[in-house]
Amino acid sequence: MGMFWMDRLVKELPVGVDRRRQDRILEQVLANGADPLHLAHVFSLGAKASLRYTSAVTESGAQQASSTRWS
Repeated sequence: MGMFWMDRLVKELPVGVDRRRQDRILEQVLANGADPLHLAHVFSLGAKASLRYTSAVTESGAQQASSTRWS
């Protein structure tokens, strides 16, 4: 049964459950800093997954900083 009830609830929405979870994880990284241990604990992520999320946010921030610095 698992996620069946959840799939039925969000069937009409433009974004699925997995995408909403990913967005929530990224929001948590932005709110609390890029702490992979915190992410692993809060979202039950493995080491590699939590590092992927934190590195994605820190790389994005570095790109934004360099583009605004030279503008």
